[in-house]
Amino acid sequence: MIKPKNLQKGDKVAIVSLSSGMLGEEFCAHNLALGKKRLEEFGLIPVFMPHSLKGLDYIKQHPEKRAEDLKKAFLDPSIKGIICAIGGDDTYRTVPYLMEDEEFLQGVKNNPKLFTGFSDSTVNHFMFYQLGLQTFYGPSFITDLGEIASEMLPYTKNAFAKYFTGVTKENITPSPLWYEERLDFSVKALKTERISHKEKRGYELLQGADNFSGELLGGCLESIYDLLTGTRYGDEKKISEKYQLFPSLATWKGKIMFLETSEEKPTPELFQKELEAVKETGAFQVISGIIFGKPQDETYYEDYKKIILQVVNNESLPILFNVNFGHATPRTVLPYGEKVLVSSQDQTISFI
Repeated sequence: MIKPKNLQKGDKVAIVSLSSGMLGEEFCAHNLALGKKRLEEFGLIPVFMPHSLKGLDYIKQHPEKRAEDLKKAFLDPSIKGIICAIGGDDTYRTVPYLMEDEEFLQGVKNNPKLFTGFSDSTVNHFMFYQLGLQTFYGPSFITDLGEIASEMLPYTKNAFAKYFTGVTKENITPSPLWYEERLDFSVKALKTERISHKEKRGYELLQGADNFSGELLGGCLESIYDLLTGTRYGDEKKISEKYQLFPSLATWKGKIMFLETSEEKPTPELFQKELEAVKETGAFQVISGIIFGKPQDETYYEDYKKIILQVVNNESLPILFNVNFGHATPRTVLPYGEKVLVSSQDQTISFI
């Protein structure tokens, strides 16, 4: 894979709204100011791409402009990193504009940039993976840099700092704390701390060998389900198949699949449907293991564990549960295509 360079102080980083346009809304003005301030404290120069602050309605109606912003970021040699504003649910609509644009495709190969985001950014990550660029399932602008507590959450801040020193330099270990999702994101809640809990479980091995290894590939289960079924948008499955967004069975062979659930907190019944859709692709038969993220607020925690074992129905496949990535705060960074060794006994995910 093409691996982007680490960030350095003084670098410009682009902020893009590839899914939801909420960063441009007045109710997000305090997140915008905080995120900008914190990027500057990291020594970075934030560049808000031309359409990134146009708001919800404009971004929803103009996927071609979202795509244009991403292309512009890749073609600008002064920009070294790209940060997703937040997720959403229709990132897939940008894909035809990008995958049919030879200038963009060449820009990705000739001007690789560090790309970070999670949730519906899964779609972008799959696209880049197909193009051979390593990207990072990690912090996004509103949720992390724009976190309205007095400081960024320490575990997440440390994860973002690895974009400077190298994501693979340190093992991934459990966060000592986990945080409840906020009920109030408004300006009135500025500098209020999240409700925190001591992590009592750590990484849980649900089945299989204590040690397993493979290259990382995966994303948000809801986004993957939408790509596979078109349940949310009627044309999504067709676009996904046309541009081969969900990796092929040959691509999944030997990989560690990482999966996590979104803020929608799918019911056990829906969660089972989502996992069954992934199972129908045959991927569970060829991967070397699964890493599952902590559910937000630990909702359906025990139910999910039971359903995973029931749906996978393969006792030899190692499954690690309760890892800090995705929608449950705080979050680490998972680099696509990087080979890792997972050890539940040592409570580590180490890079090979």
